[in-house]
Amino acid sequence: MFELTYESQAIDKLTSADIEEILQEARSFNDLHELTGCLVFYNRKFIQILEGDHQTVQEIYSKIKKDERHTHVRLISEDIIEERTFPKWGMAYYPINDENINETELQQFRRNLGLLADFAKPTSATTLLFWKKVKLLILESPEDQL
Repeated sequence: MFELTYESQAIDKLTSADIEEILQEARSFNDLHELTGCLVFYNRKFIQILEGDHQTVQEIYSKIKKDERHTHVRLISEDIIEERTFPKWGMAYYPINDENINETELQQFRRNLGLLADFAKPTSATTLLFWKKVKLLILESPEDQL
């Protein structure tokens, strides 16, 4: 079993519909190829961890790097693992519609994601780095991106 985590930057034109499409594609592919993991999208940034067969994870990561919906794809870590940390596929993101931001919901989203990162039990260095990156991301304000 193998895992890797990476981060990337969404293109400026990425929409909520694009995010839904990414989720649909990921669910279909992952179910078929027994991949698990977690994809976090926040502040126009992606952080993802993938788990599964070594060759399959490497193949999907190669495709991900070529996806034009994001840029600056950077591998953070990879590991051989004994068991999966994420038995089910998951995706966390706050809707992109900047005109309709509900500050209370946004704060709750950030708090929940932070708690999840705090209470997760990392089983490898890659998983630990994934959660550290998630924590850093949710602590970052949108102005920090400029």
